[in-house]
Parts: sequence; structure tokens; C-alpha cells
Amino acid sequence: MEPPRVVSGEPEHPDPSGATVQQKKTTPLKRTSPAAPLVPLEEEEESGDTCAICFEEWTNAGEHRLSALRCGHLFGYSCIERWLKGQAGKCPQCNKKAKRSDIVVLYARTLKALDTSEQEHMKSSLEKEQMLRRKAELESAQSRLQLQVLTDECSKLRQQVQELKALMARHSSSSSSQQPSNSRSCFPGCLSSSQGQHKYHFERAFLVSQVGSCRVMAYCDPLSCLVVSQPSPQSTLIPGCGIKMMSAVNLKSSQYVPIHSKQIRGLAFSNRADGLLLSAALDHTLKLTSLTTNTVVQTYNAGRPIWSCCWCLDDTNYVYAGLVNGSVLVYDLRDTSSHVQELAPQKSRCPVVSVSYLPRMASASLPYGGLVSGTLEGACFWEQKTSNFYRPHHLLLEPGGCIDLQTEANTRHCLATFRPNRNHNCLRCVVMELTSTQLTDGAEDVVCSCRPVQTLTAGPTCKLLTKNAIFQSPEDDGTILLWDAGSGSLLQKLPADLPVLDICPYEVNRNSFLATLTEKMVKIYKWQ
Repeated sequence: MEPPRVVSGEPEHPDPSGATVQQKKTTPLKRTSPAAPLVPLEEEEESGDTCAICFEEWTNAGEHRLSALRCGHLFGYSCIERWLKGQAGKCPQCNKKAKRSDIVVLYARTLKALDTSEQEHMKSSLEKEQMLRRKAELESAQSRLQLQVLTDECSKLRQQVQELKALMARHSSSSSSQQPSNSRSCFPGCLSSSQGQHKYHFERAFLVSQVGSCRVMAYCDPLSCLVVSQPSPQSTLIPGCGIKMMSAVNLKSSQYVPIHSKQIRGLAFSNRADGLLLSAALDHTLKLTSLTTNTVVQTYNAGRPIWSCCWCLDDTNYVYAGLVNGSVLVYDLRDTSSHVQELAPQKSRCPVVSVSYLPRMASASLPYGGLVSGTLEGACFWEQKTSNFYRPHHLLLEPGGCIDLQTEANTRHCLATFRPNRNHNCLRCVVMELTSTQLTDGAEDVVCSCRPVQTLTAGPTCKLLTKNAIFQSPEDDGTILLWDAGSGSLLQKLPADLPVLDICPYEVNRNSFLATLTEKMVKIYKWQ
């Protein structure tokens, strides 16, 4: 009897001698792991039905029943048990550590696995491509917006140059006694001769603290009271920091109210009539203090130092706190336990040096409400879509060196302050207008950005994180602290022997005042 022949699946070809010749097929081999034997690719593709050690089909009963290790690879029970006895305690396929107690018997009649790796790979590629496309569309829209802003600014500058040339020509041809009657329109925003007679005049000075370390101040309109942060005047008896209250009616200082255990970095009042003061400090707490009873009525612990705070002007039940790691916490005063939402930083994790809220209003440039947060590396406008959803819009500022960002709610202007650097040897304040642009026609989503209006320069040094102010002039709209935002001209210089850390404009009995704060003293100026 002839021995049995092994047929490989290829057709037989007779040779000239009449003998049957078997064509042998070469099958590529593959090693499943460094410690495992070589496995033919065809068998490896069908390895879902065979043991990776003996290459025999496993069973659902007996010694070679289906078993698995913690890593998930499948073997016959007898094979993997012998393997772990004789080897260094590793899976033969992935070399992960394993022991006999890790063997788990699987009870399954049949075992089939649907290969979805290609589908998952295609799905991941599609999502990545969609994300890149959305990012490219957003960058394209921002580039178009920047181009439009620069084009408008260039046209505006050309027009001003032409007006100045025309004015100089008329001035040179006329006598000194014949001044142009429309000189004010030729210099938009400049004060006329009658306006130039009005200035801020020094009214009174208050010594707040002998030791210094005053930082911020705020004005309460319902109580006509100016509050200034300061360390405790009796640190041995009452340690920590609090506020000094000063009456804006008779310009007299009042008592000291202790609030925090460390330096206060933010003070804010809302448009409520109850005189609640919101304060933020480096002791990780955000507190509400009633000025009618001079007591703390609510305390929130953020777990991290707080650098700034503000109220929501659309709903005074909400307040915001800017943290040292770049996050902004949203608090609901009806929830006394913790914050209700955290607005995580989008790029850098620098301290949030300032936060301010812009209310919703019918503004052509920016009709949306939301929060403007400024860090040492940039700024972001958090558009409030709903009560608990904020959409971030990055505001393109100069990289690095931003120490303060203030906003003016009515005109939608903001003031960014930059400390001197290697490119600019003086402190600069950039006035910008917040605007919004639709990505496509009829789309609900918009891109919010800021358009530079004026750049104002100041002193050559800035060692402290000072705060500036942007507000409407007592006589003309669009001016900022002694500078004209329309023309960029300097209106007035107020003398200061020490660095001014904070500025606060306010009104009492239809009179406009301006308060400036140094580390020890408050000076009051009256517009007249």
C-alpha cells in the first residue's frame, strides 16, 4: 500500500516520464511574539479558532478547554498551564506578566469576533479630518477679519492725513487771528477751547495704611462709598486684610472691615441696591460682604489663589472668579456649597489678572453678552450662549506682557496694558473695539475679535501689576483716563510721587470724580 500523499491545494502537473509531480506552495511565516514560535500567516489569520501554543483547536470541555489570561489572549487550558510552569511567568503572545492564578476558563460554544479595526480607523481619520477642516475654516475667517480691520484702519489713516494736510494748508494761508471754525471736526475726539478749560483738579488725599500694601478699590453707588483694600491696622489683634470705607459725600474716611487672611486682589460691586461687596484674595476664598452690617455673609473656597472677580450684569445671582492657573470659576449665589461651572484655560495657564462682564445689548459691533478674561499671555471673550454654556473666542493680542485688561460696557471698547519689553521701551495702553463677524451667511456661529483703535504710551518702567480704567468722559464719549481715545492726544497729567496701582471714576450729586490709589494713599480729583 502506498503512503498517503499530502495535497497542498495546487494542481498536479505530469512530467514527461509520466510520474505525478506535486507543486509545493511556500507559505510566509510570522512570529506572534519574541518568545512564540513562527506561525504561518494563513494560520495566524485563523488564530481565533486555535491555541497560539499548540496550534490545535481548543474545546469547550476537557483539558484543552478555552481559557484566557488577564491580558485577554486565548489558549487551551493545558497548554497555558504548562507554559506558565516552564517559562518566566509571561504571556506567550504579549509578554505581559502572568501566573497560574490568572488563568480564567471561558464557557462558550462558539467564539467569533467581528473585525472592526478598519472601520474604527476610518472613523478616527474622518473625525480628525473634520476637526482640521473646522480649524482651517476658523483660521481663514479670522484672517479675513484681520484683513478687513487693517484695510479699514488704513483707509481711516489716509483720510486723517488728507484732513491734516488740508488744515495745515488753510492755517498757513490765514492769519493767526483767523482760526478755522470747523477745527474740531478735523480732529475727531479732540477737545475744543471751551472743553479744554475743564480738567480734573485735586480735591483731597486720604492716608489709608501706614505700612502700605494697598492694592485695589471699588465704588458703591447706592451707598456713595469708596472702599480700598489694605492690611489690618492692628495685625497683632486682628490679622489679615480687609477694606477701608470712605464716604464720597463728605470725603471722610470710615472704619476698617476685616475680610480675608491674605492680600485682596479683586473688589467689585453689582447694580444691586443691597451694597454687597464681592472680594477675591490669595487665601483661596471668594467672599460676599454686606456694607450695611459690615459682616461677611457668604464664603466660597476655590482651593487656589484668586486674582480677580466680577459680577454678571445680566443676572446678579452669578459671580466670576479668576484663578492663578488661568481658569475662571462661575458661582451661583443660590448655591452656597461650591462653584457651578469652571471655564478652563484654552491655551496658557497664566493667572487671570482681570475679569469683566459685558451685558447683552443691541450693539451693532458686539450684541452678545459674556465674560472678558485677561491673563499675562492673552485674552479671551467667553460668549454666554445660555445660562450654563460659554463659547470661548480668543482675542488676538500681542504675545506676552499683558498686565491688565479693562472694558467699557456701553461702547464695547477694552483697554489692554502692556509692560515694556525688548521691542517697546515704554508701557503701552492699547484701546480696542470688540466686534463680531459671521463665519458664513445665515450662520448662527460668529467669530468675536478685537480691533485696535489707539495706542497710548506712558512711562519706561512697570514693576507692579497696575490697573488702568476706561470710562466715558464727563463731557465727551470715547475718552479714557486723561487720554482721548479718538485722537490719541494727552489731555492731562496728574502728579504722582508713587506708582498708581488702581484708578476708579465715580459720580456724586452729578459731579464727576476720579480716585487714584498708591500703596498707602488715595487721592481724589474733581472734574470742573
